[in-house]
Amino acid sequence: MIRVLLADDEAVIRAGVRAILATDPGIEVVAEAGDGHEAVELAHRHRPDVVLLDIRMPRLDGLGAAEELRRTLPEAAVVVLTTFSEDAYVERALGSGVSGFLLKSGDPRELLAGVRAVAEGAAFLSPAVARRVIDMLGGERFARAAEARSRLAPLTGREREVVALVGAGLSNQEIAERLHVVEATVKAHVSAVLGRIGLRNRVRLAILAYEAGLVPDA
Repeated sequence: MIRVLLADDEAVIRAGVRAILATDPGIEVVAEAGDGHEAVELAHRHRPDVVLLDIRMPRLDGLGAAEELRRTLPEAAVVVLTTFSEDAYVERALGSGVSGFLLKSGDPRELLAGVRAVAEGAAFLSPAVARRVIDMLGGERFARAAEARSRLAPLTGREREVVALVGAGLSNQEIAERLHVVEATVKAHVSAVLGRIGLRNRVRLAILAYEAGLVPDA
């Protein structure tokens, strides 16, 4: 069972997200919070597997809560719920160690897939958010695509396969099953790639995979 903490200052949004999560018998919402401070307190009390955080909340915003949780409760995967009007927040979130970005108004299937993916150690980007992040990071898109392909050029064919699957939101176990290798091999590939191209986390690697065109429909 995947235990989820949901934090949003709008009760209607919480109710909608909770209703979507309730359609999956393998996911349980163990607590809800209306602001960032409450989210941090409840996360330490309930020890969820995944924390879904709205960006804009009173007292402590979602990114402040994400940073605090990454520091004090690193075993919990943090996913940011965003809208297209919050680009500046998304840029800050990239440096806060979140495991994923989901669009509030996105496909409910993406919400379920995202929660499952980050619970299993993957990074997950809603495709619409990924495209927005790529555009937001600046520079002409074709130039950024060329730069991304250049950064990935030194990788082996197998490493590029792993990067593409990270971008698609697969966990290490799922990648191992897809490539018919053991999970430890996938972990070694991911760690080696992150170190070689100078990235801090899987979310950054997923964005690079999108930029390079390794993920379908990017």
